[in-house]
Amino acid sequence: MKKIALVLLMGFGSSVFAQVNNMNNSPYNMQNSINNMENSPNNMRNSPNNMANSPYNLDAKNGVYDNQGNRSGYQVKEPSGVTNYYDNQGNRTGYTPSSK
Repeated sequence: MKKIALVLLMGFGSSVFAQVNNMNNSPYNMQNSINNMENSPNNMRNSPNNMANSPYNLDAKNGVYDNQGNRSGYQVKEPSGVTNYYDNQGNRTGYTPSSK
C-alpha cells in the first residue's frame, strides 16, 4: 500500500511540474536568454548607442515610458519574435516571449 501511495505522489508531483514549467516562456530557453547574441545589449541593434534606441532621439518610436510620461527605456523586437526591454543605459530589464 505504501508503494502505491508513493508512486501516486511521485506521479502527481511530476505532472504539476510539467504544467507550470513552460519552456517557451522560460529565461533558460536560449531564444529568451541574455546569453543569446540576438538579445544581448552588446548587439548593435539593442545598444543604447544605436540612434534608434537613444533617449536623445526625439523621433524614437520604441521608447518605454512610465506613468508620469518619463522615458524609462526602450524595446527591441528581435527577428525570432522575442521583444526585449532595456533601460536607458542598455541593461536588459525583461522580455516578452515569441508568440510563435
